[in-house]
Amino acid sequence: MSYGKHHRRSGSVLSRTTHYTESPKLLGSGETLCVPLDLISGGHNLELSDYLGILRRSWVLVVATTLAGLLLGGAASAFVKPTYTSTTQLFVSIQSSGSVQELQQGNTFSQSRVQSYVKTVRTPIVLQPAINALGLGLSADELASKVTATTDANTVLINISVDDPSPVQAAAIAQAVAGSLINAIDSLEKPKNGGSSPVNLSVVTPAQAPVAPSAPNTKMNLLIGLLAGLVMGVAAALLRSTLDNRVRGESDLRKVTLAPLLGGIAFDGSAVSKPLLTQAGPQSPRAESFRQLRTNLQFANVSGNAKTVLITSSLPGEGKSTTATNLAIALAQSGQSVCLVDADLRRPMVNEYLGLDRNVGLTSALVGTADLDDVLQPWGEDRLAVLTSGPVPPNPSELLGSYQMRQMIEDLERSFDIVIIDAPPLLPVTDAAVLSQHVGGVVLVVGAEKLKIQDLQKSLAALDLVEASLLGLVLNRLPSKGTDAYTYTYYSRSDIQQPEKKRFGSRRSNPGFEEPSSTTSLMYGVDSRKREARPFPSSAVAESDHR
Repeated sequence: MSYGKHHRRSGSVLSRTTHYTESPKLLGSGETLCVPLDLISGGHNLELSDYLGILRRSWVLVVATTLAGLLLGGAASAFVKPTYTSTTQLFVSIQSSGSVQELQQGNTFSQSRVQSYVKTVRTPIVLQPAINALGLGLSADELASKVTATTDANTVLINISVDDPSPVQAAAIAQAVAGSLINAIDSLEKPKNGGSSPVNLSVVTPAQAPVAPSAPNTKMNLLIGLLAGLVMGVAAALLRSTLDNRVRGESDLRKVTLAPLLGGIAFDGSAVSKPLLTQAGPQSPRAESFRQLRTNLQFANVSGNAKTVLITSSLPGEGKSTTATNLAIALAQSGQSVCLVDADLRRPMVNEYLGLDRNVGLTSALVGTADLDDVLQPWGEDRLAVLTSGPVPPNPSELLGSYQMRQMIEDLERSFDIVIIDAPPLLPVTDAAVLSQHVGGVVLVVGAEKLKIQDLQKSLAALDLVEASLLGLVLNRLPSKGTDAYTYTYYSRSDIQQPEKKRFGSRRSNPGFEEPSSTTSLMYGVDSRKREARPFPSSAVAESDHR
């Protein structure tokens, strides 16, 4: 089949609006794959949508810090002793005969003198008489800290304000200071010849006891606390996003690899007790996810060369075993003959999920204590055969990398349309890297919000080191809500025109192979009768969604 034909089909399945280019290195087997241009050329500069995503992801933190700032602002207002401010206003005038010229000159003189009078207000010559008159137990400097004198530009008005915990005391002090200033200026401006002072200061606004405190300003404190908390919350969210290097979605994958994303599987709480695809509704998001994974995997392997697909992960707990098991079930439901091999010889779980025995299995066939035909177990209503792990050996890596393992894979490929192998995680042990050299392709399962980006980089490097053919990645345990939520479009069966079933890696497209009979002993083992799907055993419930 020509590349152009592959290109059109991939475009119809993966995207109808994305432009594609050829990237022959992603599969690792010489097969050309269509990769979106924006994934190759795109940088990772944060855009507005990225910042909004960070804030949505950390909205609890932002709201908490904002409320904390608001509470601190309210506490500051509640615990600060209130202060009252009383103000009096004085008018400065010059004695004159009343002519226009004298009035103009007097006004100019008054404005030039007002600034000096303002500075005089807080001096001992003014404050000490006020202290004596009211009997205040304060020094002139202490009283000066409570008194403020100002003037408006181009006016002859002097404003004297006094702050005090008592509103009555504030008004009394303001009035006393105003009277003392009048006397002081009269004394200072009096001519030496003994005449009267040409400057007159008169009170135009007497001081009154204020009703409400001037401080603290509760509204302002609340506003400042709110803004400060919001800023701190946003900063904390950005810092948290910078320090949190876990893989959360496709954008995080694109920071380290351009390998195709074959599918996303949303976290389903019910999968803990019901991990199998057959236990979910046919139109459930979980079932739709695995059908989409099945379809995308077929297009990632358009040549059909990868008849054996290795399913692995970077670390334990990312869901590789449930992914491998359900992918095998989904492929079998499409009409293909599938063999599921549990090659995790350290923590085998496939037999627990499917309710099968593992007293004999893969290791039994590898060491020669049992024939391969005898250890294959049929499962379910479709053409699915399962090869459980068998007894756990002391040397898993040696067995998986042996010549016998390679021959067994070749035997299985001759008898099944597709072979799915569940392998151990890449980073703790070398089993998966060793086994990847015997298979046609590798699918790497990535646990969302669990795997760190540097661990993903190490896994990709390990596969690259052994020149494994990476077919793509599967994002597992995606949140069902939030910025990284997995969504899909729901279609009922009546809305979809069912396509003709296409075999994954089918040998019918290759005249050199014969289609095996459905009664072949290698496919169904000694007992060729269909095995009913067993209920999920309670012993595996705790680990069902963590393998």
